[in-house]
Amino acid sequence: MGRYLERAEHLCRLLRLQVEALVDRPVREIHFGWNRIYLSLDRQPPGGSIELFGGDNYTLADSYTLADDLTFERFNPNSVWSCFALGRENARQMRHCISAEMWTCLNLAYLRLQTLSIQEIWRVSPENFYTETASELHTFVGVAAATMYRDEGWHFWQLGRFIERVQCVVALLLAHLAAGRQMEEFLDEDWISLLHLRQAVDAYNRSYSVDVQPDQVLDLLVTDPLLPGSLWQSLDATAEELDAIGPGPSAHSSAVARRLAGRLCALIRYDWPDREGREVLLRWVREDCRKLHEFVIAAYIDYPVEDSLLR
Repeated sequence: MGRYLERAEHLCRLLRLQVEALVDRPVREIHFGWNRIYLSLDRQPPGGSIELFGGDNYTLADSYTLADDLTFERFNPNSVWSCFALGRENARQMRHCISAEMWTCLNLAYLRLQTLSIQEIWRVSPENFYTETASELHTFVGVAAATMYRDEGWHFWQLGRFIERVQCVVALLLAHLAAGRQMEEFLDEDWISLLHLRQAVDAYNRSYSVDVQPDQVLDLLVTDPLLPGSLWQSLDATAEELDAIGPGPSAHSSAVARRLAGRLCALIRYDWPDREGREVLLRWVREDCRKLHEFVIAAYIDYPVEDSLLR
């Protein structure tokens, strides 16, 4: 549940800023934004590719199709609709582990989403839809923090959120670098939009001033321990939640998961390079985070019955 809803909130933030750019931003910037989103999701856009040609009319038509694919497409497992549906289904199956207020909050947001379509939100103000949907998810997080019992269920929900956040951040940073290579250039606006996506503009200005430098943007989003969405903070939170849960029925897998989480924290804290090798390190984090998810599943969910009997 935590992973699906964190993914939905992340995607709403990406799409809100992307559709806001349709109003007055250059076609090149809009094209860069869509490429970055699809690369981060590792998904082929409708039609197979996003081409930079034509005028504003083509750009708006393509954006309508792409936004529909990422928002309401039932067969896209990473669309906002799918993430809501899967997150709600997980919540329904675990009603005994969450508070009644959490279920009500999530169910109302889900039911509102069922009544909408891309035609309806596009006709008025699509950015307002994404803002409102993200706000409902923020409300859900607040309701959970205020009402959920602090047992294993709480820690598993938090663990899912933080693992998903790490993977979303790494995928976005790698997609940003790949999109820049496709365009054969980076503009200052590309890096500023990246800061907006991670809600880090004010933090960047406090740390580095208003002059945008690509290396400093990456340093902030990866290594700032006080930025809620940074890799450092998210990986530290992941390790803390694993420690709070403790050993699982599969003692080997849970021990490996805790060691891997600690290694990821140390990798960012001590091995983040000054200039070279940043993309390589981000790929390592992405692969190790996928392994971490698999070890968590093996340790606490899909473990052999014999391991449980031994305990």
